[in-house]
Amino acid sequence: MAEALIDCGRVLKPHGLKGELGTIWFADSPLLLSGLPRLFLGFPGSKPKMFNIVSWRKHKDKYLIILDKIQGRDSAQTWQGADIFLKRKYIPELDEDETYLFEILGCRVYLPDMAYLGIVDEFLDHNGSEVWRIMTEAGQEVLFPVNEVFIKSIDAENKKIIIDPPEGLLELYGIEI
Repeated sequence: MAEALIDCGRVLKPHGLKGELGTIWFADSPLLLSGLPRLFLGFPGSKPKMFNIVSWRKHKDKYLIILDKIQGRDSAQTWQGADIFLKRKYIPELDEDETYLFEILGCRVYLPDMAYLGIVDEFLDHNGSEVWRIMTEAGQEVLFPVNEVFIKSIDAENKKIIIDPPEGLLELYGIEI
């Protein structure tokens, strides 16, 4: 059986003319890229393709990566918006009180009074700030600005998160609390 791949980031766009990919990672640590030999790129509904990492560097708040089979800007452009996947064995273990973003996908989200809000189904980058997209049972999107002040607990093992959103956020979406 093939080893499961874990969604760890996204290709934003090409950078320059040589085929560098501008990427955002769901882990802030550059240690994740240090020593990483390969990664996989894919789009929803398609089988991810493996690439060897030639080099990488930090550029502002993003990481620029050169992969072995991507040569030139046109080739890099075809991967814009692709998800970045890694094999689990390449992801370092965290301390007990830490959680990777991929572990949060699919978590049920509750408010402090244990009222059910929805499920975390996507991560977004808003000008360098992390935002979780929470989908309610009614199919309504709630964009939650991630800040430790608003997160009361994360139980990734049981897929349960309790948040106390900023005042007025849920009202913006017409959700009564």
